[in-house]
Amino acid sequence: MKHAIETFALTRRFGRRKALDALTLRVPAGSVFALLGPNGAGKTTTIKLLLNLLAPHDGRSFVLGCDSRKLGPAEFARIGYVAEGQDLPDRMTVGEFADYCRPFYPAWDRELEAVLLRTFELPPDRQLRHLSRGMRMKAALLVALARRPWLLLLDEPFGGLDPVARDDFVRGLIEASLLGEWTVLLSSHDIEEVERLADHIAIIDRGRLQLAESLEALQARVRRVELRFGSPAAAAEAARRLTGTGNPAWLDVEQAGSRAGFVDTAWRGSDSERACRERVLSPLASATDAPGAADNITITARPMPLREIYLTLARTSAPNLKNPVS
Repeated sequence: MKHAIETFALTRRFGRRKALDALTLRVPAGSVFALLGPNGAGKTTTIKLLLNLLAPHDGRSFVLGCDSRKLGPAEFARIGYVAEGQDLPDRMTVGEFADYCRPFYPAWDRELEAVLLRTFELPPDRQLRHLSRGMRMKAALLVALARRPWLLLLDEPFGGLDPVARDDFVRGLIEASLLGEWTVLLSSHDIEEVERLADHIAIIDRGRLQLAESLEALQARVRRVELRFGSPAAAAEAARRLTGTGNPAWLDVEQAGSRAGFVDTAWRGSDSERACRERVLSPLASATDAPGAADNITITARPMPLREIYLTLARTSAPNLKNPVS
């Protein structure tokens, strides 16, 4: 199976508002795929449509090769689901909760259950109602993973967790991911934690897909480029010309003192240093036409963390960042 999840023009409305607008997305099997976006972007709606908890108004979705509208017990036995604020049987202990869930899942792995109890540091004899929010999320994750799912869906799992609990939960999830071969679809607006976990991302805003690709490919092609000139006047002229190039791959032009910079979303790491200089400097003729001026310009290009890339996209709503996962 090449893709664990596929959606085709998936659309859902609430009244006149489109919560999801023609979402077409493919989640590679075996990936840790993150849905990023602000609150209300359509992330939770997407997951509920995938699980047939909501019906689409248009479009289709497939989970583990099955139409979401036709998911049955056999398919749900292969799917783990953990959501923010998930209801748990508070009067049960952690051990009783696992005992209760175990018979429903033929692939339940008792050995993995024991490993997860140790990994998550969950006390088997502690009632769920006496656990912290982070520990309750771990208990829900234990039950979701011990069934050996093919697909794990995590809907805003970091919501409401303090920084220590969030870090602890993420470390546990990273350790758990080494214990099985499952696909993970994670929705969140916590960019730093997503960057630690995910190898593919999609950004959704107001129900529309803005970007979808591997994190490695995204960070390879997006660079913050800085040019250092001999004077503030030359830098200001360069910034003006950069803004006026109309190049859709160059975003977020800035100028401060003798420096000008921009975000290049089509950086080619395979280019020679000379080719990169020519590509950047060619639109800036008036700022570099004095004899030797171009040679005195220092150009640096640095990779950007996911947070900076996300904020650049949010500020510009740049369609050029789109790159669908295949």
